[in-house]
Amino acid sequence: MTKIISISNQKGGVGKTTTAINLSAAVATYGKKVLLIDADPQANATSGIGLETVSDGNSTYEIFISGKKVSECLKDTQIGNLKIITSNINLVAAELELVDLPSRESILKNKLREFLTESGGSFDYIIIDCPPSLGLITVNALTAADSLLIPVQCEYYALEGLSQLLNTIKNVKNIFNPELNIEGYLLTMFDSRLKLSNQIESELRKFFGEKVFETKIFRNVKIGEAPSYGKPIIIYEPTSTGAMNYLDLGREFLARNGFDGGEKNLPDISEIKIKES
Repeated sequence: MTKIISISNQKGGVGKTTTAINLSAAVATYGKKVLLIDADPQANATSGIGLETVSDGNSTYEIFISGKKVSECLKDTQIGNLKIITSNINLVAAELELVDLPSRESILKNKLREFLTESGGSFDYIIIDCPPSLGLITVNALTAADSLLIPVQCEYYALEGLSQLLNTIKNVKNIFNPELNIEGYLLTMFDSRLKLSNQIESELRKFFGEKVFETKIFRNVKIGEAPSYGKPIIIYEPTSTGAMNYLDLGREFLARNGFDGGEKNLPDISEIKIKES
């Protein structure tokens, strides 16, 4: 059965898109079939995975606004088990155009349900990269999702922003999607040398307990460089700390979802299935 995970935080710059790209890539290296949906008008997941952010008539915008089916918008990536639905600047207009549509909060949910029924659940996981806002597109993503993964940057204002997001989640659960759960909180841009990073971790674990991933994403220059080359970190610099962090996260994520993610299953970097360019 396909599980749908939205990755969201209304605060920008917390590692949301970086996590969407690299978690998707890491999970795919374990042999799982993953679909990444770029639902952010900035289209950073699209460019970060190595595709152009152009209006080609087969993007997230068309899924929301036109009669395009999910199956018509799938695109291949550099990793064999990972496909993507791209985004572009047109998605900015979708927030306004959605307002007058019937069942406007459930459009993505209905489109994905139709796709999964027709395809027989051809993906193990669908990961949605949400925009850094709490508008209709994000509400659609939360309504469609089984769970929500929340990246939390290790800085003071990060915890303040969580309250607004959690309030939105509560409203979505009450009105549109009572089955929505928290997949987990992910500490990003972690620096163990800084007292603040350790304080943020302590506070998160105090309030959210096991919902906080054991894996932390440490500050790493290579993670920042990888998007400019259009590659996930496990392809751009597979031996870097960032690559190891996201492979660890993929393993922990799968273990939480019933897959044996033990050390024996950690993929050999040389065996990652990369398509020829």
